[in-house]
Amino acid sequence: MRSDNDLVNDSSTADVPAPRVIDGIDGLRRAAGTDLGVSPWVTIDQDLVNSFARVTDDEQWIHVDPKRAATEGPFGGTVAHGFLTMSLATRLLWDVVVVSDVRIILNYGLNKVRFPAPVKVGSRLRMHVSLTELHEIKDGVETIFHLVYESEGSDKPPCVADMVWRYYA
Repeated sequence: MRSDNDLVNDSSTADVPAPRVIDGIDGLRRAAGTDLGVSPWVTIDQDLVNSFARVTDDEQWIHVDPKRAATEGPFGGTVAHGFLTMSLATRLLWDVVVVSDVRIILNYGLNKVRFPAPVKVGSRLRMHVSLTELHEIKDGVETIFHLVYESEGSDKPPCVADMVWRYYA
């Protein structure tokens, strides 16, 4: 089974900018309505897809059988699960931005998720992040990050989602 450290950014560490650091709740308020940046590229390989398939018990041939997917599938090879792509959101978000000086950070869920295009195994993807909304809640703020994934060589994004996080002072 893979660990988070096995999914490596494709750029050398010298080329990968450090995540933007937002200073606490007030920093989130100031960042509301802005683009926060783009994650580094990551390669989606067959081992990652196979591991995800085993964990989720979704071992459909279009994900795990490269020979069959190449001859019978609509994409010319295996593709990643949509939920695998979505599951990278937290890691890729933290590659773009981290929030300091908060007591608790909670992933509160997703408002919208769509998978307009496949992620072909062997392709690279990255994520564009905007902080589109911020709402005051008791002892903190609720944020909505708009995530648009980009797959190298594809005109359509493989995933578009609004992810909700709560930050408490």
